[in-house]
Amino acid sequence: MTDASNPSVRFNDGAAYERMMGVWSRLAGEVFLDWLAPKQDLAWVDVGCGNGAFTELIVQRCAPRAVDGVDPSDGQLAYARKRPGTQIATYHQGDAMALPFGDDAFDAAVMALVIFFVPEPSRGVPEMARVVKPGGLVAAYAWDMDGGGFPLEPVMRELRAMGFVPQPPPHPDASRTENLVALWQGAGLVDIETRRIDVARRFESFEDFWAASTSGSTVKPAVAAMAPDVLAELQERVRAHLTEQPGGAVSYDAFANAIKGRMPG
Repeated sequence: MTDASNPSVRFNDGAAYERMMGVWSRLAGEVFLDWLAPKQDLAWVDVGCGNGAFTELIVQRCAPRAVDGVDPSDGQLAYARKRPGTQIATYHQGDAMALPFGDDAFDAAVMALVIFFVPEPSRGVPEMARVVKPGGLVAAYAWDMDGGGFPLEPVMRELRAMGFVPQPPPHPDASRTENLVALWQGAGLVDIETRRIDVARRFESFEDFWAASTSGSTVKPAVAAMAPDVLAELQERVRAHLTEQPGGAVSYDAFANAIKGRMPG
């Protein structure tokens, strides 16, 4: 998902995003879908589908009748369309705040790691509700940005501590559970439930973690411009946040907040 009003927060390279966030997305997405426990043969819309990482999970795990993905980024959608696991999906370039569908078009609408990138979340959630049939599902999960749950938090935290200011998403506070509940209530959804999703990702080495975590547009420019000694200091500070594993591997824990509700009727 990208925010067209904030050019510094854009994900146009599907391959780079896959390395940085695709694995994290699937780790959290599997827990999320288990929690949703949806029926089979539903029509889904994946809002802010990006490069199709979560769309692929829907296809693999939920036996959908149909899946539509929406994202503003041509580059991300091009990557998504090449995923062999989403051949049944139809992808559309579009805006989360003005979805290109009629009312009551889907059985389920989901946002995976997107709500904090929507320029106006209070418009995005009602749009999901609008395109879902009475009794249908509206759900999302998002890294707890304010609570330190973001997978890139070790890098972001130390960049800030060293005086660099990496650009945050437009609405990091949207990922807080109480704010998600308020958004879902404001969209008229009922039977609202929330949960926290904890995931851990293992990397073969610190270098593997570093390459994956600094490949995106959020931190790559700042890291690329650093003098070698400053970069070395940053890496050592980041390394302290990781858990060392046997054989030189490292791991890191992240967490997301999830919410689900239903359309009345």
